[in-house]
Parts: sequence; structure tokens; C-alpha cells
Amino acid sequence: MFITDQIGKNIFIGSAPQRIISLVPSQTELLYTLGLDNNVVGITKFCVHPAPWQQHKKRVGGTKNINFETIRQLQPDLIIANKEENNKEQVETLQQQYVVYTSDINATADAFIMMQQLGTITNKRIEAAALIENIQQAFEQLQPLSTSINTAYLIWQDPFMTVGGDTFIHHLLSLCGFKNIFGHLKRYPVITIEELQQANCQLLLLSSEPYPFKEKHIAALQQQLPACKIALADGEYFSWYGSRLAMAPAYFKELMASVG
Repeated sequence: MFITDQIGKNIFIGSAPQRIISLVPSQTELLYTLGLDNNVVGITKFCVHPAPWQQHKKRVGGTKNINFETIRQLQPDLIIANKEENNKEQVETLQQQYVVYTSDINATADAFIMMQQLGTITNKRIEAAALIENIQQAFEQLQPLSTSINTAYLIWQDPFMTVGGDTFIHHLLSLCGFKNIFGHLKRYPVITIEELQQANCQLLLLSSEPYPFKEKHIAALQQQLPACKIALADGEYFSWYGSRLAMAPAYFKELMASVG
């Protein structure tokens, strides 16, 4: 069968893949949830879920630093990549030799399409459909804040980097009622403390990834933003678009209750 992936590339799948490599941590966890333990042979060093796979699956490098020789040795019949998380040139090199499915996720609707397509490719349609329904029901019960809060979400420091309006994180912030004060910008812009002050930032969320913000960073930033509430945010729930989405609404409810 032919599948058109999320970057518009047509890929041919002859039969359900038996040797899968995932280059995307959130989609690695999705493959586990779909019951593909015996089919996945390779993952990245950032694929921390599920924990047992860190010990038993072959590492093929990082998401942007792929070890081509290790991939060759594993002889995959499917490689799963992502437009944003992986290096474009490396993915294009892989496409010359292997079947590569590439996702592009900016909203939950995109995530559902990806799940449905991977369920079809791996002969796990029923499991994928059940997961999608579970996630949809969980988000339907998520009630956004009654009054939106001017919010900024930091993913990096030195320099400070935030999220623009065309990102998956922005989409999830919006579902919670957090008004992204940098939503008019694109992707992951560099910002300053002065810009946070000028934009009347009421809530500053410090993500646990890719930069591992800690309590000590709250104290340092609070001195510069005394009128702003600052809290840590679990980056996996805001940026992982695989099966972890099923648990995200419960986390968002707790976060909203703590900062609202």
C-alpha cells in the first residue's frame, strides 16, 4: 500500500514492518503503546520512554546526530522521523536507502492523523483508533481557564527562547486558556527579559526540556520579574505528541489549578 506522510512524501509499505527504527522520542513511546515491542529494533538516546527500551533497544545516535552505520547494521524496513526534531539532510539521506515515514505535528489533529497512519502501516489500526478516542475524550473534559492569563513558555536560556504561534506547544497552551504573549511570532524566537516585561507577562512557564529548568531558575528570574508568577512545566506533556497525550489533560488541570 501507499501512504502519503505528513510532509507529502508517498511511501510504499509492502507488509507490516518487522524492523522499525524510531528517531522521535514521543513516537517511540507511541510504538510501545501500540504493542510493537518485538518490531522496534532501534531508538535514539533521547527516547526515554518506555524505560525498559533504553536497556534493550539499540541506540542509533541522537535525534539530530544519526549514526548511519548503526542503522545500516539494523537493516530497518521502516524508519520513523519528524520534520522538526530530525535533521532534514540526514532524513533525506535515509530516504535514499530506506522507507521513511516523516511526521509534521503542529496541533492535536495532526497527531491523530499520524497515529492513524502509523496504526495502518504497522497493522495496529484497532489499537491506534482506541488510543485516539481515549485522547479525544480526555481533551473534551479539559476546561480552559475562565480568564486567560498572559503567558510565556521558555524552552531555553542563554539566550532565552520561547514558542511562537505555529508550534504544537502554543496549541496546547491555547487549549488550557494560557494566552501566549509571543503567539504573533514564529517557531522558537529569542526574547529578552525586557520583552517579557513590556508584554505584561503574568505567567512564565519554564519547561523541563530541551533546557532542564529547575527551581533555582525560578528564583533568579523572579528577581527580574517580581510581578510575574513563575512555575516549572513538564515539557513532555506540552511537546510530546504521541501516546503521552492521553495523560496530558490531567496534568494540565493540575497546572492550571496551581497557577490560576
